[in-house]
Amino acid sequence: MNTILEARRINKYFRKPVLFHVLKDINFKINKGEFASIIGKSGCGKSTLLYILSTMDTDYEGELYLNNQLITSQNNDYLSHLRNKSIGFVFQFHYLLSEFSVLENVMLPAKKLAEKSIQEIENDAMEKLKILNIEHLALKRASQVSGGEKQRVAIARALINSPSIIMGDEPTGNLDSHNAQNVFNIFKELSETQDLSLLIVTHDEDFANKTDRIIHMEDGGILAD
Repeated sequence: MNTILEARRINKYFRKPVLFHVLKDINFKINKGEFASIIGKSGCGKSTLLYILSTMDTDYEGELYLNNQLITSQNNDYLSHLRNKSIGFVFQFHYLLSEFSVLENVMLPAKKLAEKSIQEIENDAMEKLKILNIEHLALKRASQVSGGEKQRVAIARALINSPSIIMGDEPTGNLDSHNAQNVFNIFKELSETQDLSLLIVTHDEDFANKTDRIIHMEDGGILAD
């Protein structure tokens, strides 16, 4: 089995206002094509863990591997490049630039990576919009599309650099049940047809129950997996 992401003995402390052990000895792997969710009560450490796994927080103990490479202790420039290339993000809020078109929003991470020509990036972006059935929105401003459509645009943007894994932090938290189901279906299809790995932090038990695997957190540790 091809391991995409592995956490080994991850511990995290908050030092202010008092010392607090927020993540306790976290160990798990995510394999290629696996669709996993992390659930648990508010304050159990889910989002803190996701920030570490996504390389945005480097103040932790333990080891983190992406595509079998140790990424703990790498410098910020390396991590920034790695994040942009290998990890796609989908948040509760889509963080689209409202004055840009849908197409331009999807192109942004690829422009930042700068490994392809603008024409190739535009073609890739249209391809991603087609996968998500929103190619007809390409030239609309991001401010002119609906909430459910915005989240699809955010997913297309997360896919633009062909990442190894998509990480989501409450990606359906702002959506009604119909659009939440749509987002789940998109993720499921990406996992099955593109062999993409997904790790989604969610409060939505219906969503979690339909994923391949549930990692249940409590008090900073993994209760069940």
